Amino acid sequence: MNQFQSNSTAVWALEVCANGYESALAAQEGGAIRVEFCDNLAEGGTTPSYGQLALAKRNLDIEIWPIIRPRGGDFLYSDIEFNLMKEDVKNCKALNCDGIVTGLLNADGSIDKVRTAELIELARPLPVAFHRAFDMTNNMEKALEDLIDLGIVRVLSSGGETTASKGAETLARLVAQANGRISIMPGAGINENNITELIQQTGATQFHASAKTFVASKMVFRNESAKMGTIDDEYQYELTSPEKVKALVNVIQSFSNS
Repeated sequence: MNQFQSNSTAVWALEVCANGYESALAAQEGGAIRVEFCDNLAEGGTTPSYGQLALAKRNLDIEIWPIIRPRGGDFLYSDIEFNLMKEDVKNCKALNCDGIVTGLLNADGSIDKVRTAELIELARPLPVAFHRAFDMTNNMEKALEDLIDLGIVRVLSSGGETTASKGAETLARLVAQANGRISIMPGAGINENNITELIQQTGATQFHASAKTFVASKMVFRNESAKMGTIDDEYQYELTSPEKVKALVNVIQSFSNS
């Protein structure tokens, strides 16, 4: 595992949002500590396939934390969707994943503590992290205390804004409120050009980025009239770049050694 620590007890690390096995491999090559493993980045990430997870756990050493999210959109789930989430948690345990990432809200924007607790119990002994559903809560300070009480180990957040840079002031307050009881991990729009400022502004030690690049299709024949989905250019796709991961890791590591 690629893990580096500062002179204090804080663990300094980069988590990569990997949209498949190949991106998880790139994250490992770049020196990330962990991947939030997902599919459908365009929808904010949904649960990856069993096959993707099985291949990653079989061949990679990096920590694999799948997202448990049955669809895009909001985080208010039906009974059918919640049952799907429970089955996906069972799959993650069977594959010996390192943890899971999820997020459930009530209609009023508060944390769904009942269902979250059920998933935590079902996942045991796997640790559970909470994704950016946190940014959609009606009171982030109250939500943070709820997650601490539930035993959530880490919260991914942009501070309630479109990017972590815009939410840096709120993230700094959350880090102070957490006071080591839970990890606040800034994410959304983080790259090698803004991470130094985010470290200085927020006081966080773990960060989340997709570090993605666009890969051009090798198709020679192209039907530009038909569309398979809602993406503008379907003759390219996204993959994590090991070079971008390494650039981020180098910045974080420089702070861990200072």
